Amino acid sequence: MLNLSKPNPIYLEIFKNLYQFIAEQMGITLQNTASSVNIKERLDFSCAIFDQQGLLVANAPHIPVHLGSMSESVKSLIQDKGNNLQPGDVYLSNNPYNGGTHLPDVTAITPVFDDTNQHILFYVASRGHQADIGGITPGSMPPHSTSILEEGILFDNFLLVEKGQFREQEVREILAKNPYPARNPEQNIADFQAQIAANEKGVQELQKMVTQYGLETVQAYMKFVQDNAEECVRKAIDVLTDGEFSYEMDQGAVIKVKVTIDDKNRSATIDFTGTSEQLTNNFNAPKAVTQAAVLYVFRTLVNDNIPLNAGCLKPLHLIIPQGSLLNPKYPAAVVAGNVETSQVIVDALYGALGILAASQGTMNNFTFGNENYQYYETICGGSGAGFNFDGTDAVHTHMTNSRLTDPEVLEFRYPVLVEEFKIRENSGGKGQYSGGNGVIRNIKFLEPMTANILSSHRVIAPFGLAEGEAGKVGKNWVKRKDGTEEILNSTATIEMTSGDHFIIETPGGGGFGQSECRI
Repeated sequence: MLNLSKPNPIYLEIFKNLYQFIAEQMGITLQNTASSVNIKERLDFSCAIFDQQGLLVANAPHIPVHLGSMSESVKSLIQDKGNNLQPGDVYLSNNPYNGGTHLPDVTAITPVFDDTNQHILFYVASRGHQADIGGITPGSMPPHSTSILEEGILFDNFLLVEKGQFREQEVREILAKNPYPARNPEQNIADFQAQIAANEKGVQELQKMVTQYGLETVQAYMKFVQDNAEECVRKAIDVLTDGEFSYEMDQGAVIKVKVTIDDKNRSATIDFTGTSEQLTNNFNAPKAVTQAAVLYVFRTLVNDNIPLNAGCLKPLHLIIPQGSLLNPKYPAAVVAGNVETSQVIVDALYGALGILAASQGTMNNFTFGNENYQYYETICGGSGAGFNFDGTDAVHTHMTNSRLTDPEVLEFRYPVLVEEFKIRENSGGKGQYSGGNGVIRNIKFLEPMTANILSSHRVIAPFGLAEGEAGKVGKNWVKRKDGTEEILNSTATIEMTSGDHFIIETPGGGGFGQSECRI
């Protein structure tokens, strides 16, 4: 019989991996059953398991911006519907003001009941980026939205499956009856069903675990895994020092962060006071996204192999002024806050800690579509250099962890051609350790479509540290069929005709240290 008053090191390692394994199995199920290129090929999804309070226990290595914020969605469901949850229920949520990130990221949440169907033991959840969830532009990533109402359809703890019955009619009504309805509801529904299947896999695996080890042991080790993560973050904090950083964005907004280390309590205060007020554009980051970015940074400082979970947050005290860019009030537009501002938060924190130069600082969100096709991708760039390593070329950095669609799949599913995709030489900042290079991506359109780019660091360069040079800014431009060229801003919507090319040159990462010091 296991002594559950304290963790057994061997069992701690076993359960740590078991919890992660369940989330990974959920992800495999989601990928295999999804319909959209966005989930099936780009892997723009995340799966995780949560305890009775909705606190994150473990996740698979999916999308950081999803994983650090999903717990807020689960806790919102518990607060809103806790007493009414039934076995076989699945709820849907994408509300950025209730733990969501932006409207395309839709979370399916399933409670896990005991054998008697009386008590909820755990929760499982999967979050997938929908290729289109409505809104004013195809792909639901509008560059110029000023209200969340323009960004798509909002689900706020919507009952998707009731006691095992899929509520298809009700879902279709919501997808259709909106000022800016979904353009491909069949694909939305197919992906929702894939998320339901992924959650069911998580339910089955957790029930197997309880059968094998016993409920008391499984729940005890959920807490032990969280406690272990907390101690690992405190160890990382032990070697940190105070710091602060101010980082300007292309639109002129500023993110300010001050990190204060409490040596006695082995904790850190992360204070964003002084950050710009919420904006009239869509670069506002919901509070859950800001929390996810902070969690990500401190998790990366831990050397041990631990799952990101609620324990990581316990030693951290966050001060995020309400009504600011990083904690906006409804109905502020937020679609770029999740993908762009989250990246700036991460780089600003690394800058404050003095340990890593800026990475490309953008996801280079590219969408195109019409009534028949909708597509979304994020594009890789250069990562920042550190005190003893170079940055990496052509990599998805920090808050994104998705893939680019294979050219064969992209060209088979959509009327486009990938004309060019290569390293953007000499775009990384020089230094004792150099920043990674960005890429050049050239897409040729074979029929008329609306194309959108939502990006950053087209004006402000990704910073270098310790006298390292900044990375090169990115560039967005269109080459028309007749040879004329149009330079675009960081955010732009443009009509493409057959034979036109859309070219995206992504930023490089910043360098670290003086160049002449390199041996």
